[in-house]
Amino acid sequence: MSTSSAFGDLDAWRGLPALQQPEWDDPDELRSVAAELAAQPPLVFAGECDQLRDALADVARGEAFVLQGGDCAETFSGSNADAVKNKLKTLLQMAVVLTYAASVPVVKMGRMAGQFAKPRSKPVEVRGGVELPAYRGDAVNGFDFTAESRRNDPGRLLRAYHCSAVTLNLCRAFTKGGYADLRQVHAWNQDFVAQSPAGRRYEQLAGEIDRALTFMKACGASPDEFHAVEFYSSHEALLLEYERALTRIDHLSGLPYDVSAHFLWIGERTRQLDGAHVEFLRHIRNPIGVKLGPTTSADDALALMDKLNPDQEPGRLTFITRMGAGKIRDALPPLIEKVHQSGAPVAWICDPMHGNTFEASDGHKTRRLDDVLDEVAGFFEVHRALGTHPGGIHIEFTGDDVTECVGGGHGLVEDDLHQRYETACDPRLNRGQSLDLAFMVAELYRKSS
Repeated sequence: MSTSSAFGDLDAWRGLPALQQPEWDDPDELRSVAAELAAQPPLVFAGECDQLRDALADVARGEAFVLQGGDCAETFSGSNADAVKNKLKTLLQMAVVLTYAASVPVVKMGRMAGQFAKPRSKPVEVRGGVELPAYRGDAVNGFDFTAESRRNDPGRLLRAYHCSAVTLNLCRAFTKGGYADLRQVHAWNQDFVAQSPAGRRYEQLAGEIDRALTFMKACGASPDEFHAVEFYSSHEALLLEYERALTRIDHLSGLPYDVSAHFLWIGERTRQLDGAHVEFLRHIRNPIGVKLGPTTSADDALALMDKLNPDQEPGRLTFITRMGAGKIRDALPPLIEKVHQSGAPVAWICDPMHGNTFEASDGHKTRRLDDVLDEVAGFFEVHRALGTHPGGIHIEFTGDDVTECVGGGHGLVEDDLHQRYETACDPRLNRGQSLDLAFMVAELYRKSS
């Protein structure tokens, strides 16, 4: 693919319907910001994206498992060392438990360093008779309900880029600089087990991991993988002007890569076959994902595969299912059966968050940890029945002790939600609930293998 034809292809989306795009205040300002973004250094590199694609090919073959997680919507104020460190710490703790239980490598992907925009069900919000643009994430406008804050400001795209760079820099430093040492991460998990009200349930697994590490230490085994981990960034490719501005032609291969993140996904609301998002993402070389909700038909899935991965390249395409606990056991089997029969290599990941949101009596959006776990359990059950591989989980969590979801070892209830309800959009699992989920998923994985 020549450079000129690649860039021609990359702009074909502009003539198609593009849903969930903000109405920017000033088109000239948007063009100026896009030009400035196009001149910025890449956030990730083509070789890293290729490395992730190889890892996801292992997932599609049943030889690895994905743990993808982070904020529902990142905020500029959250792009600081403590917040990033806490999220990364939680992700690493979960990964150790899942790696041991699954006995396969765990591919670690953060919903981090770029998840600054969110689709919305309505373009406007009305409060007390006042109508303003809906909050679409810090990359577009502000959370405060004022005309000034809710202005769709193209300048925020530049700030999103710089905050992504800061977050990625912190993640690279933490994962390569000793913070991710396996023995240290396991020690954190031991502390969690000791302090968790549900800790007894996890003592056996934690004890097994401890004995395995002690054995390897006694043998003198200390591979590089014990001291550092590969970490990949991901976000929903929602704002097409931003993604296009950060797409580069790799000088080695001559192929286009979106250097805003290693992995990009198309949301449930923007996966139209004739839409701009599918058209744009089919031309970039990154590994990509598509969210599939309960109304997805098997033919929809096959058509998306044909459009996004016509060469059936392993590791190129991941389906992220978001069905809801009450629907997954009925909605998922026909999709997997048809896709599996096609022979196309697809990795399957379960997003057990987005189909399980409800409104508490006090008006807070929330989720029950029991529903989240039930959807994951259904995901594993379906794959076990069909003889296919449950390839991973995709969750919204934070490393902080927020009170946004109910349930878990500490027994949070709806009356607790007001205490630390801090999300900018959807409710997230806190650190304890995330680790509860990791140990529970580890048990599911053992039963399914």
